[in-house]
This record gives sequence, structure tokens and C-alpha cells, in this order.
Amino acid sequence: MASRPTWQGHSRLSLVACPVLLFPATTTANDVSLHLINPKTGNRIRQQVIDPETGEVERRDLVRGYEYEKGRYVLLTDEELRSVRLESTRNIDIERFVDAADIDRIWWNDPYYLAPDGKAGLDAFQVIRTALEQTEKVALGRIVLSTRERIFAIEPRGQGMLVTTLRSHDEVRNTEEVFADIPKAKPDPAMVEIAQRIIAQQEGPWDPSQFKDRYEDALRELIKAKQEGLEDIAAPAPRHDNVIDLMEALRRSLEQGGKPADKPKPAARKRRKAG
Repeated sequence: MASRPTWQGHSRLSLVACPVLLFPATTTANDVSLHLINPKTGNRIRQQVIDPETGEVERRDLVRGYEYEKGRYVLLTDEELRSVRLESTRNIDIERFVDAADIDRIWWNDPYYLAPDGKAGLDAFQVIRTALEQTEKVALGRIVLSTRERIFAIEPRGQGMLVTTLRSHDEVRNTEEVFADIPKAKPDPAMVEIAQRIIAQQEGPWDPSQFKDRYEDALRELIKAKQEGLEDIAAPAPRHDNVIDLMEALRRSLEQGGKPADKPKPAARKRRKAG
């Protein structure tokens, strides 16, 4: 395995157990990281911890606190926090099996890959994985990650399995908090029909390689230009179409295949700075 596992333990289905490894399914290694620099010295800024009354304090001397009313806190030491943490168990306990369609997408959270840990439990791992695949079910269970208990879903993925942590009930806001003021008026059927035709024009398979972070690409281009001694690159100005007539906008969209009128041009580099 190229990466280090996040968690190591056993996956248990009733009396069947097998040693497994859990790996993050996503990475931030390709993100552009920026730091705060003092342009006068070129030094990276060091952050300090400041008490508004006494000035700078050492992090090791601080404790955590819960604000129960404005400006008043219940203080909690590291020892007290450790006393309520869950034991870092080494078992993935499967409790239930459901259809994937029964889990609304809003509950899905962080993905991980689950792989067998050596050959000792390979047979049991493959039995559980194949049973999930053939029954088309998702396994639900609990796991302790970073001292917090999390509900998760397990499903087959390639020759291994995909583990996705699920949000708890208290983490998901009720839709009525946001949607309550949206009127229930029915839109113009003719406009809906045109919108459906635009959707049909742009229908296609999901290809994640087509969806890149354009901000990250532009940021890398800017950094490269600065490294080469060029002036700041000039990004294209955003379009500001002032279309008031919704029907006209839909018709124009349909005529051009539902795509923007002009594709943004790549950022232009300016001439090299004079030495």
C-alpha cells in the first residue's frame, strides 16, 4: 500500500471476523497551500497566542472551555476530556443491512477504503464483500476514529470495500429552516418544457476528469508566472449578461445547446518584468 492506514483492526459480521486496514479515499496533497509572508522581509509569519489582558501566553498553559453564556466558560482540562473519550476500539461492528437507496445523500460524509490486513483473514474478507455485492446491500455499523464514535456504511468497491462515515441526526438541518419561505407556485409549463430540452442536450455520463478546480489551475499559473519573473497574469473578466426575460433566456440557451455563449479564455500572461 502506498499510503499509511488511518485505522487498523478487525471487521466483524456476527461471529466472522477478519483483520482489516482503513485508508483515506481522498487526498489534499495536490492542493496549493499558501502561507502568510511579510513582504518587507520575506519571512513567514509566526502566529502568537494572546490574552487581551496579560499579553502573549504559552499554548501548553491553556485549557479548553465551553461558553455557556456570553463571556462565561466551563473550563475543561485535558485529563477531564480524556475521561469521557470512547475507548479506541479495534473492531468494526456491523449491525444492520439496508438498501443504498434508503440512505439520503445528505447523510453521506467522508469516504475510506477498506482492505484486508495480510492473508490471515482474506477468505473472511472476500466472503463478506461478495455477500454484500450479491445481495446489493449496504452494511451499517460503528467505528471509533480519533476517539469519536461514528456511524458508517460499507459497500463493495473493486476488490475491496468502501467505508463512508455518516452524519448524525443532530448534524443535518431541517429543510424547513431554509425552504419555508419558498412559494409553492407552479412555473410556466412551456418554460419547464424548454428547460427539459436543455437538460436533454447536456445529458451525458459522469466523468470527474472533466470537472477541475479552475481556481487552483489559475493559482498555479499565477505562481508559475511569478517564478519565471513575469508580471501578474490577467484573468478574463466575468460575464455580466443582463437578461430580464426568462423565456428569452431559455430559448437562447436552447439554441446554443444549453452551453454558455462564450467559453472563458485562458488567463493571459503579461510581458517579463524589466531587470
